[in-house]
Amino acid sequence: MAYTINKTDGTVIATITDGTINNSTSLTLFGKSYSGFGEALNENLVKLLENSSSSSVPVAPLKGELWYDSASASLKVYDGSAFKPTGGARAQGTEPTGSAGDLWLDTDDNQVYAYTGSAWKLVGPVYSDSQLLSGWKVEDIQYSGGSHTVSSMYANNVRVAILSRNTFTPSNASETSNGFAQINAGITLNSTLGAQLTGNTSQAAALDVSSTSNTSGTVIAGGNFLRADASDITAGSLQINNDGGLILGSNPSNEAFKVTRSSGNVTIANVSEDKNVSFTINDGGTTKTPLAFTGASGAIALTGDVTITGNLNISGEYNSSSSSISTYDDAFIKVNSGNSEADAGLIVETGDSDDARMFYDVSENFWSAGHGASYSQVIRLADATDNGHTAKGKVLKTTAGGNVTVTSANLGTKNASGGAITTSMGSSTAVPTIGQIVDFGSLWGGSAKTVSTTTPSGGNDGDFWFVREV
Repeated sequence: MAYTINKTDGTVIATITDGTINNSTSLTLFGKSYSGFGEALNENLVKLLENSSSSSVPVAPLKGELWYDSASASLKVYDGSAFKPTGGARAQGTEPTGSAGDLWLDTDDNQVYAYTGSAWKLVGPVYSDSQLLSGWKVEDIQYSGGSHTVSSMYANNVRVAILSRNTFTPSNASETSNGFAQINAGITLNSTLGAQLTGNTSQAAALDVSSTSNTSGTVIAGGNFLRADASDITAGSLQINNDGGLILGSNPSNEAFKVTRSSGNVTIANVSEDKNVSFTINDGGTTKTPLAFTGASGAIALTGDVTITGNLNISGEYNSSSSSISTYDDAFIKVNSGNSEADAGLIVETGDSDDARMFYDVSENFWSAGHGASYSQVIRLADATDNGHTAKGKVLKTTAGGNVTVTSANLGTKNASGGAITTSMGSSTAVPTIGQIVDFGSLWGGSAKTVSTTTPSGGNDGDFWFVREV
């Protein structure tokens, strides 16, 4: 009668007729009255003892079957599709041949490795025995209210930093004395090592400004940075690398002092309405304002002496508030400089249509003066003559001897009797001229002498009477 062979779950794996064998599994299955059953049975037992030890995968394995892989020296189990390591780690000092999933304890360094199928990868710990404790370690630190779980960073068995979610004060003296008297939420560095975070950061909540000693030319101490929340000083130049420039004031839009730049031009502006800009100096301990700009009027006030190198061009009026007289220390005042030749001089504002003027007439090459648009030459002494006979039309002047020469002289009448010329000596002299009767003889007393066509009445001794025929 044939044998029906079932698996543990009741599934029929084979039906074996009498006197035959079946090789559908890793073992040899035999039927009733098979002549060589004793050898096959013994071989099956040996295979079970050695878990089919071989470098080759067993033929027709069953799910759950064990196989000792002699090539990798590991025990594996069949999961229905492939043999997988059973999880046992091999402990040895040299790297073994492995299969994917194998574990190996390196007894030299006391580190565990896992085989990926192509290489051994370290599982842990990350440090070898010779390196001592290095890397992160999760541990509890006691404080007055109990304990906090933290992650400590070690290097060669020295705790360098503690990562904590709480801020607390350790109660254990070992932490306090070894650089962690206070642990803050975040990363706290060991204070006894002078430990610091080095590298780049995109954001920081605070900057330690307790030191100004730079580590290098590129690692700058916090105390060397300018503060935005307090007055500060810089030993270097301050450059604003944009045209927006410098802005002073809490309201930049309409209450600020600005220094800006546009197209190479610089503008200094007080944008506060009707507010001033003043420049002050310390003169011997006294604050003075030599220059002030008045916002309400646009006026400019200069206080003190002003030295100008170059031209001073004034398009409006010049007013002196301290005096009605302007004083100039220069030997000469030069006008019309740099222009083509044109009349130039002094204008006094009057009620006339063209004011009063004294100017140099460039077309005539002499000075002229006048008002109401009527001007005449200003005569110099060099323009006058002492000989009006030969140099007619000139203004007369006397010679060194006090003489003057003219072609003729017409005298106006003094009274009905004629005019008189009186010398500086006080005596009266008569100069006869055409159309004039001259009085004379008054030195001898009496009334004025008479020229008449009739006999005068009265008279005194010594009087003269000239008869003029009709």
